Amino acid sequence: EFSDRVCFFYDGKIAEQGPPDQFFGNPQNERTRQFLSAVLEAR
Repeated sequence: EFSDRVCFFYDGKIAEQGPPDQFFGNPQNERTRQFLSAVLEAR
């Protein structure tokens, strides 16, 4: 375990924040989903 909370910033503002399981497993913000999709696809 590395973190209790994760934050994703977009356009200088917090777009989403939450515990890692929620953030990575069920992101609520469209920009967060796009970012995670791109990062996971690149792996």
